[in-house]
Amino acid sequence: MAMTADFDTAEPYRLNPAVALRPESFGALAYHFGNRRLTFLKAPELVELVRDLGRHPTAGAALTHVPEERREACRRALASLAATDMIIPWRGGTGVQP
Repeated sequence: MAMTADFDTAEPYRLNPAVALRPESFGALAYHFGNRRLTFLKAPELVELVRDLGRHPTAGAALTHVPEERREACRRALASLAATDMIIPWRGGTGVQP
């Protein structure tokens, strides 16, 4: 799948500043104010991962905080979120989100 080929877990990512997360019982709704896209994050662990993504030096480092049996599913979800501009590459390099 092309969208996962472009997602490199060795790179840093963060939640796009144009995206708002709204907590829901199933996880969260992510709304992109720029492209008006609405995405369902259907697992609380994915919501936590996306919310904290910019605090880690790489996406792979952030994934180590997800239970091993769920990492591949979360990696695919991150790839999909990157392909839709919900998360973006982050070149801040400090591990501390602005």
